[in-house]
Amino acid sequence: MFVARMIVVAVLAALAGVYVLAGAPGAVLVFAVQCLYTLWSRAWWLLAAQAVLVFWVTLGAGSSVVVLGFLAGSLLVTRLWAVAPAVVFSAVVIAYARGGGPASTLDLAITTVLMTLIVLGLIRLVERVDELHATRQALAAAAVGEERLRIAAELSDGLGRGLATIIDGVRHAMNGTTNGATPADLGEVVGAARRSLADARAAAAGYRAMSLAPELTTARGMLAAAGVRVEVRAGHAEPLGPAGALLATVLREAVTDVVRRGTARHCLVETEEGAGTVTLRITDDGRRTAEDDALSELAAQVRAAGGTLGAGLSDQGRHTVQATLPAPRHRPEERPRADLSVLILAAVLVGFSLKALLQIPAGLLPQAVVLLAVIVVMQLRSVNGRHMAALGVMAVLAFAPIPLFGPIWLGVGGFLAGPVLLAFRPRTAWPLVAAIVAATAGLAAAYELPLAGAANVTLSNLVTGLVIYSLLRLAGIAKEVQAAREGLARSAVVEERLRAARDLHDLLGHDLAAILLKCELARRLPPEAARAELADVLEMAERAGHDLRSVSGGQLDLSLAAEAGSAASVLRAAGVEVTSELAHPPLPAEVETVLSAVLREAVTNVLRHSAARHCVIRTSAGGGRVRLTVRNDGARGGEARRGSSGLGNLTTRLAALDGRLTTGAEDGWFVLDATAPLDPARLGGQADGVGAVARV
Repeated sequence: MFVARMIVVAVLAALAGVYVLAGAPGAVLVFAVQCLYTLWSRAWWLLAAQAVLVFWVTLGAGSSVVVLGFLAGSLLVTRLWAVAPAVVFSAVVIAYARGGGPASTLDLAITTVLMTLIVLGLIRLVERVDELHATRQALAAAAVGEERLRIAAELSDGLGRGLATIIDGVRHAMNGTTNGATPADLGEVVGAARRSLADARAAAAGYRAMSLAPELTTARGMLAAAGVRVEVRAGHAEPLGPAGALLATVLREAVTDVVRRGTARHCLVETEEGAGTVTLRITDDGRRTAEDDALSELAAQVRAAGGTLGAGLSDQGRHTVQATLPAPRHRPEERPRADLSVLILAAVLVGFSLKALLQIPAGLLPQAVVLLAVIVVMQLRSVNGRHMAALGVMAVLAFAPIPLFGPIWLGVGGFLAGPVLLAFRPRTAWPLVAAIVAATAGLAAAYELPLAGAANVTLSNLVTGLVIYSLLRLAGIAKEVQAAREGLARSAVVEERLRAARDLHDLLGHDLAAILLKCELARRLPPEAARAELADVLEMAERAGHDLRSVSGGQLDLSLAAEAGSAASVLRAAGVEVTSELAHPPLPAEVETVLSAVLREAVTNVLRHSAARHCVIRTSAGGGRVRLTVRNDGARGGEARRGSSGLGNLTTRLAALDGRLTTGAEDGWFVLDATAPLDPARLGGQADGVGAVARV
């Protein structure tokens, strides 16, 4: 917002400078108070000070009555707005009382109204920019709150009912075991657990599919762990919807292939969006041939989605996989309330035109009206972008009619200076504006205008150009801030969906997998032994209900010791011998929650993806960091899991703590190693993701 304020200061300084050069040094004080009132405070005493100053400069120092426009413009943004016309009328009275003729008085009246509109426009546009900037966090928080309500409704409707069925079924089965019956009626509970687990995984996949961001994080972690120097350049807007899911699959397969080959030293992953498409490109230096059928099935899916997928070697020997898909249609952005600037600009342009027409001889009025109307239309076209044809027309109309109208037309050069400043970069624009001003001064000299008159028209062209440019630029800044605010809200919603996906997978997915395992075990045990397992299931189901509420936006803190105990119970129920050695000091809640989630995912992977008979859970601390290691003897040689969303989630959570996750096989044992700092002050965000509002 610094740029907007500097523009306002520059315009006010230019306006006040006109009157300082005309012999009214008191205009410097008017400028200073106006800056304070516009940019700092709407205090009544500033308005009172301004009123005293403008009347003192006008009546006491004999300055132009146009200075009263500063006060009138400031009054229009207060409850005393009805006084503004009276101030303008007083300017007319003073001008007439000084002996000015009707034409001179009318010219000063128009100029005072223009000054009033310019000050009003500057104040309102600065207010708009400040308002948009100040409410960006509120908009993002509101969007996140709305998304949480939607997630809560979706999850409660499916998973909430499933957990209720599990709890009721387990309690009924426990009553049966008390009476000596076999819990054969656990079939409904097992079915509900299976359905709930499938629903949780499907919901997590659905939330993740809306964004490519988590796969980019996973890719970075996998490549870094494999010793590949990785560079990620994201140039797309989230969410991507179905396109994001398909691109995530392409990225997952391509990165897995890079890691599997093990010959790459550098990999570049980049995305870009434009011309209605979004492109993903993966380039590495570890390939010597282009033959590869790994992506053939994906190529068919990409073609079916209206995109293209290809791979090949560059002249430098780098292998590139590129996928292009139609970009999603993002919700149209709310049009900012910048139309005020257009209305004020139109009024200012018309006012300047009327001032020029007052000096045109009656016989040339029709031609002047037509030419000025064309210039005004070309100016208004400049609001929506750079139009070189319109700029060319204005350049011709600013100077070509001078032989017809004489020195009266010299003031039209200011209409050209504003669009030039807007259309070109500063290093090009300012020399062009200097050329316009120099041409005006040269023509004034050629017409042998008095020095004061020549200086006045030259300076007026510069000020007119600055005013027009400033109104257009401030409107553009308002639009940019509005777009950034809405983009921030979209990013916050995407982050909330990703948080829900992580928690569904890492927290609730583990709970439901453990419930299913315990229920299957209880069905095969005698009543007394089954009752102990069912008690564990009931506790797990109640914890799952708590986790479900956390996924919907509630706050959750996990205990690493409790998770280790629960993990040992579940693994032993699956026939895995467990060794648990916890030697970590008290941990900050954020660190403990994230490491607990890591442990849950590690245990889930042991149960789902290995044939382990032994598992070791160990924690330690040193060097200002805490380490969690989970080892199992179920590593399968020669098998590399294709991109795991669970590993991606863990990488994302730990990255927010300045932590790291590594995985690998050692002598037939699969090892997962997670580290995080002990100092919570180093956290870059809420890595647990539970109850987290995206940082904005």
